[in-house]
Amino acid sequence: MPVVCLTDFEARARKHLSKSTWDYIEGAAGEGFTKDDNIAAFKRIRLRPRYLRDVSQVDTRTTIQGEEISAPICISPTGFHRLAWPDGEMSTARAAQAAGICYITSTYASCTLEDIVTAAPRGFRWFQLYVQTDRQLNKQLIQKVESLGFRALVITVDVPKLGNRRQDIQNQLNLKENLLLKDLQSLTERNSTAHLQMFPIDSAFCWDDLSWVQSITQLPIILKGILTKEDAELALKHKVHGIIVSNHGGRQLDDVPASIDALTEVVAAVKGKLEVYLDGGVRTGNDVLKALALGAKCVFLGRPVLWGLACKGEHGVKEVLNILKDEFHTSMALTGHQAPPRGRGGHQCEQKAHGVFRPQARGSGEYLHLRVCGFPGVKMTCAARQVFSPFL
Repeated sequence: MPVVCLTDFEARARKHLSKSTWDYIEGAAGEGFTKDDNIAAFKRIRLRPRYLRDVSQVDTRTTIQGEEISAPICISPTGFHRLAWPDGEMSTARAAQAAGICYITSTYASCTLEDIVTAAPRGFRWFQLYVQTDRQLNKQLIQKVESLGFRALVITVDVPKLGNRRQDIQNQLNLKENLLLKDLQSLTERNSTAHLQMFPIDSAFCWDDLSWVQSITQLPIILKGILTKEDAELALKHKVHGIIVSNHGGRQLDDVPASIDALTEVVAAVKGKLEVYLDGGVRTGNDVLKALALGAKCVFLGRPVLWGLACKGEHGVKEVLNILKDEFHTSMALTGHQAPPRGRGGHQCEQKAHGVFRPQARGSGEYLHLRVCGFPGVKMTCAARQVFSPFL
């Protein structure tokens, strides 16, 4: 049977990987509610197509941080690609280069940064940083990626501590023993550090510390993991260049909003003053269009890239990207778009409020009341029917 969609790759990847590796890739925090809701939330959104428009020529190209990409579909930072394929991140980088999109390389890549760059010398790359407790190590990493031609620094903000991933605990997974983090190890060896912990992430890193990072690099800084308007406003205040709305694929804190549900709040908060991207739950071309209609400039893929990598290496990742790009092209044409939604006057979608389950509302099209709890204050809001568009 031919592979025709991203979920086909999911089923095949499971057969190629060991149970512990599959559990690591698919694992989630807590009961996995947020991981599942990342996908389910897209199904609560309806597209509003416009017809009798000229879609004889559809162009999926767009830009992020001033750089052109072939489609608003890029690769999220995920670690340890060699768990899925022998060439690991080198295969992923080659596929991204061939597709003409951005690949965010993880701090916890299982190939050296030099090898990744050599594998895809013309690739468009950003570097994802888990801020380490050793500031000198952070500085050396940032200087290294600058020298290698990475074009932005993505700081992950939602991992002050590793989430409670039950399957990894049950499997007694120890990635430190299985894979060598070559870039971090080489730098810590130069610093005479005897041992590198798996997650020496700085849990004390705060907003005020961003100024130190900004003082040592000219790279644009993107924050990954923002879910609320309050943090989005702080990001704007601290003059970052972009936000990736993300809940870490549901791997950090369970029971937080799906990424697509948090998107409109973040987009509204930044008022168009910086670019907003979405990570989490994208599985179809319709999903890509929904994210763009609600204000994202681009979406990033995590698990589907690893599924393709596990099945066919570089060629599998290429297929995943091509399938999604082709679906997005079709979605654009069928909703009346010659180009990805940009600025005002574009596409609308409807987003159903949800939260309190009432059996009598099932299938009736009734829009349920939405209960929202914000920490440290608690706020109640009732949502009737809402039509969201960043272009009105």
